[in-house]
Amino acid sequence: MQPNPLFTVLRTFGAWAAALLLFFPLGWLFLTAFKTELQAIHVPPLFIFEPTMENFTEVQRRSDYLLYARNSLITSVGSTILGLLIAAPAAYSMAFFRTRRTRDILMWMLSTKMMPAVGALVPIYVLAQTAGMLDSLTALTIVFTLSNLPIMVWMLYTSYKDIPNEILEAARMDGASLWTEFRHVVMPLSVGGLASCGLLCLVLSWNEAFWALNLVSAKAGTLATLISQYSSPEGLFWAKLSAASLMAIAPIVVFGWFSQKQLVQGLTFGAVK
Repeated sequence: MQPNPLFTVLRTFGAWAAALLLFFPLGWLFLTAFKTELQAIHVPPLFIFEPTMENFTEVQRRSDYLLYARNSLITSVGSTILGLLIAAPAAYSMAFFRTRRTRDILMWMLSTKMMPAVGALVPIYVLAQTAGMLDSLTALTIVFTLSNLPIMVWMLYTSYKDIPNEILEAARMDGASLWTEFRHVVMPLSVGGLASCGLLCLVLSWNEAFWALNLVSAKAGTLATLISQYSSPEGLFWAKLSAASLMAIAPIVVFGWFSQKQLVQGLTFGAVK
């Protein structure tokens, strides 16, 4: 059956409109980063102007970009690795050794993501202060891990469920222990799921701003902290703020572009049976 030409045109137009709508904030951020402060607040907005690198130079002069980038990298990679070490065996247990409460536990874990982060700010802040871990990469890594753990468990659980039970039964008949089964059978068969889960959580941790702004300052600040420095009681420095934001998101945007296939795969695990 041939598709309706009008429907094809409308679908193509809708896809392009949605893509442009989603891309517009990033494109506008890119343009503003190369404007002067006066050009950035000009009315009507300027689309044709002489670009300047002044904002990037000012960001580098005022802040140690490499320090903030290093902190973001450490907390993002550290929380992803720690999360995988916890989520992989947890998801394995729930996928292959189900109980009557397994589904309830999974739903409870997912429900924790529905609570606003500010609701847990005071107890987590007090715990970090009591442990002497305020303004530390360790505290931020742990919080990022706990924040992403429900998503990681769900993604790996769905990935493990796609593994045929016959393979595991064959391994058990050959005398494989739980550790051998998990390490030599389940893990190799779920490499794609592990990679997708890790990539997604790396992106989420890199972009996390709420906890970074409330638990750390200059010493362990991430790139989100760098961006917040360009907001003051006098107002926002739009051009410099855009330059700092562009420098903060550029690494993860490039990384996400090259790993988009794995990210999409991770988000659609279990969508089609």
